[in-house]
Amino acid sequence: MSSNSMENLAGDVQEYDGSANMCLELALEGERLCKAGDCKAGVAFFQAAIQAGTDDLRTLSAIYSQLGNAYFYLGDYGKAMQYHKHDLTLARTMGDKLGEAKSSGNLGNTLKVMGRFDEAVVCCKRHLELSRELGDKLSEGRALYNLGNVYHAKGKHIGRVGQKDPGEFSEDVKACLQQAVTYYEENLALMQELGDVAAQGRACGNLGNTFYLLGDFAQAIHYHEERLSIARQFGDKAAERRAHSNLGNSHIFMGQFEDAAHHYKRTLALAQELGDQAIEAQACYSLGNTYTLLRDYETAIEYHLRHLLIAQNLNDRVGEGRACWSLGNAHASLGNHEKALNFAKKHLEISKELNDPMGEATSKMNISDLKKILNMPESPEESPDTPTSKSSKSDSLNSLGSQQLHRVRRESMEQLSLIKMTPDGKRPTLSLPPGKPTTPNKNEDDDSFFDLLSRFQSKRMDDQRCSLNLDNKENTNMANLQLNNETPDDLIDLIAGMQSKRMDEQRVSLPHLPGLQTTSLRRLTATNSNANSIPD
Repeated sequence: MSSNSMENLAGDVQEYDGSANMCLELALEGERLCKAGDCKAGVAFFQAAIQAGTDDLRTLSAIYSQLGNAYFYLGDYGKAMQYHKHDLTLARTMGDKLGEAKSSGNLGNTLKVMGRFDEAVVCCKRHLELSRELGDKLSEGRALYNLGNVYHAKGKHIGRVGQKDPGEFSEDVKACLQQAVTYYEENLALMQELGDVAAQGRACGNLGNTFYLLGDFAQAIHYHEERLSIARQFGDKAAERRAHSNLGNSHIFMGQFEDAAHHYKRTLALAQELGDQAIEAQACYSLGNTYTLLRDYETAIEYHLRHLLIAQNLNDRVGEGRACWSLGNAHASLGNHEKALNFAKKHLEISKELNDPMGEATSKMNISDLKKILNMPESPEESPDTPTSKSSKSDSLNSLGSQQLHRVRRESMEQLSLIKMTPDGKRPTLSLPPGKPTTPNKNEDDDSFFDLLSRFQSKRMDDQRCSLNLDNKENTNMANLQLNNETPDDLIDLIAGMQSKRMDEQRVSLPHLPGLQTTSLRRLTATNSNANSIPD
């Protein structure tokens, strides 16, 4: 996110009265604390600065911007929106086009994270319009990138409702994703013109992810390979790891399982190098699934066992359940029915513990089929709840020795089902375990939101960048946000102003701006009223 620095204003301290001096000094300390990583304390100093008050509009604008960014980092998006809105109002009042561009972009990013995508688009488009009007290429690049992110997030948000697979979304979802592609491509071209290689890497990663969602896996691979090359150029191991993971996912959908295994192995090696056990577990799980598709069940078992051990070490019961389910299927494919039964029972135990009815139903069916093969009596607590016809029982017995159990399956790659992966579109016999997603506490970069097979969780990509030199909360899960569906009247007015062709001629009605001294408020209102004679 963009923000004005308090340090740039410090040279003018001597021009202010005592309260203005105090305001600026408090704000400088707030900025220092935020940059040091203590945003909570920084917010307290910024609020104290507002209480002290100032008649200097540049100082107040910088405080609003910094407060908005700090609240964003702390996850308080309502307050972040409030202060970016104040900053936007102040910038428009002063006729500060650059300030309006920055605050519009910040407000758009915040609205995006809150799930208010249409409002976010209006703000980001205003950011783009002003940047082009000012001839500010860097600001234009940020606006294009942010617009791509808004449409990308909107498409993913709508697409999650039906849990569709990549390339199988509705037309409205595809339209959003195509818009994202358009803005990302414009951003990439501009970054190439400016020679910003790091920004090119981010754009390539996001293009790869977007083409992946659109089902254009060849294009996804092209851009993720570009992302990988740039990550290596910068020695960015985390970005390199994500690129390999995304390449593995794309090759899976192309039916190129050997290539996928190569990239997942690199993902695993980099995760170990980075000391990230959660990602290491995900890579092992992906490799286990990939070798199952290759029908190399012995190797699949090795990786699923590694996944199980790491999940146990991390106290990840969902991961344990999936590992047990996968191990049961792999052993069943090898004819090791007793081992398969043990893992199926463990999967049932974990599913009950997690209150996962789908996992419980799957494990009960697997246990029932395996006991029939082993001529063992069924126990009531392990029996499926629904009766099975004789023909289906016979089919199950005939297929169990050579195929994976596939009676209950997820229909979405988000839930780790490997479906429609072969080149001819046939479904492999592998089904993957149902279960509630876990959420490792790891931050991802912009281009890492959809790791598919290697994911234990559905994580939301949040591409925001606060100006603070800190790792940002880049994977906010929108499902966990306390969304406010009511738009304040003054925000509606601001957005309506952005949409108007005569925005620059409209009167800006000044609401209460915290920290602005009343004498300045009266002066601003009078000046603004005289300068804008056209009615609203």
